Amino acid sequence: MSATEAAKKLAIEAALAASDKLAQDIVAIDVSEAIVITDVFVMASGANEPQVKAIVDAVEERLLKLGEKPLRREGEQQARWVLLDYGDIVVHVQLAEERIHYAIERLWKDCPVIELPVEVNLPREVKGSVE
Repeated sequence: MSATEAAKKLAIEAALAASDKLAQDIVAIDVSEAIVITDVFVMASGANEPQVKAIVDAVEERLLKLGEKPLRREGEQQARWVLLDYGDIVVHVQLAEERIHYAIERLWKDCPVIELPVEVNLPREVKGSVE
């Protein structure tokens, strides 16, 4: 069974929010067949701790407008790898070097990737000129 449509829509909203704060390498992976605790992992990278915090805040703000609050939040103090657990989706926002080091996508490489809107991963220069 694949991720629910509700989980996919929530993941897309989280990805769009991360993109608004210029997060890089945003991906959504359907992990529903591999683990039972969630349907989708959303992953995004920030260049520094303030940007990681801004991305996390943007995701929380956008999903709160949809009536969603995180069940759990971890890593916020160091802001090197922040995890937001919404039940159906888990959002991982990492410093770019942390993401390379831990390479969690490697663990889920056999899981399907959820297609995100094209604007989610536009180059930084293009994002800045579109706004």
